[in-house]
Amino acid sequence: MLTAHTNPKQIDEIYRYWRLHLMMVMYLGYGVFYFTRKSLNFAMPSMISDLGLETSDIGILGTLFYITYGVSKFLSGMVSDQTKPAYFMGLGLIFTGIINIAFGLSSSLFAFALLWTLNAFFQGWGWPPCAKLLTSWYSRSERGFWWSIWNTCHNLSGALIPISIGFAAMTWGWRFGFILPGILAIVVGIVLCFRLRDKPSSMGLPTVGEWRNDQLEKVHEAEGQGLPFWQIVKTYVLGNKYIWLLCSSYLLVYVVRIAINDWGNLYLTQRHEYELLSANGAVAMFEVGGFLGWGSDKFFHGNRAPMILLFALGIFLSVAALWLTPLDNFIILSGCFFAIGFFVFGPQMMIGMAAAECSHKDAAGTATGFVGLFAYIGAALAGYPLALIIDQFNWEGFFSVITLSAALIGLLILPFVKAQQRAGIAIT
Repeated sequence: MLTAHTNPKQIDEIYRYWRLHLMMVMYLGYGVFYFTRKSLNFAMPSMISDLGLETSDIGILGTLFYITYGVSKFLSGMVSDQTKPAYFMGLGLIFTGIINIAFGLSSSLFAFALLWTLNAFFQGWGWPPCAKLLTSWYSRSERGFWWSIWNTCHNLSGALIPISIGFAAMTWGWRFGFILPGILAIVVGIVLCFRLRDKPSSMGLPTVGEWRNDQLEKVHEAEGQGLPFWQIVKTYVLGNKYIWLLCSSYLLVYVVRIAINDWGNLYLTQRHEYELLSANGAVAMFEVGGFLGWGSDKFFHGNRAPMILLFALGIFLSVAALWLTPLDNFIILSGCFFAIGFFVFGPQMMIGMAAAECSHKDAAGTATGFVGLFAYIGAALAGYPLALIIDQFNWEGFFSVITLSAALIGLLILPFVKAQQRAGIAIT
């Protein structure tokens, strides 16, 4: 805890240390959350073969997971805004690790459904603490850069998961695709409990806006001060029209993202007859493609809408390319997955960041959790409903749905571009 005698140089040193330290710990922690969330997707073909499951059975698990996860993100966002991030995020990761191990030791569809729904609930404890820390320790003029660095933990984990879990499933059986990530999650969860911190003010530091003399951040910090938390939620989240538009566009982004991520390897094994490891390797390029997103700060001065609109056009073109390419070539198909990831992860990052920035400073977890709820309604639609479309209309039906979703993303973003031009503010 700092005192009144702490000089500016010491404050600078403490800020710099904890900003870097918190970024590394959040990066590691959320990356491992991703391992215990995506373990099912890349052990799926082996599970179907070994247990005689149907595609629709896996679709049910996916839909249950995404609905529960979306609700948990919203509820957890409200709780995390009023609690310590360290224990909230750390305990959530420990619980997901235990559940993954139990899942790997189970065999019935009922047990799978129960455990995967519980996993979804505790997975929701991961994101809101990160949103709180990212908006508390990094200011408006730089946040796109830092947020995009953090966001690459999705991509790094997502690129490693298909290969590592695919290898474990083929070498030792699909059960180890859950047990090994579960053990890793328990260990890292313990680390989070001891190495994360709360807002700068909890350590006696000035706010990040004051420290960086960031005028936009100071305005955001001063807005709505002294309001009760529920009044903040009502005014700045539930009553915010921009939040609702972000919810709609986020839903469609996640239809595309989850459809490609969850069904991509099955598409390649069925339509192109790839081996599981090769199919997972191609899908891994989807995550590798997402290692960008900093452009909103560099080119548009913190305005998110123009970049989201450009990325939305890219999503449409790259999804159409994967669907319509007549070539059965691993490099070309991997390139299509790479391009989709490149364009999907821009909006995936920036919509969440925009929600935090156009809400109240003390409701970052709630706002991002609320738009996250709609994101995972979209993800749920990419589960069982999309599995039924695949069963009825084959892969043509699958690609028709996600191509249409990609086109609608751009239409929903247009009001944000107009709002920024009219009001001259960086709300999105």
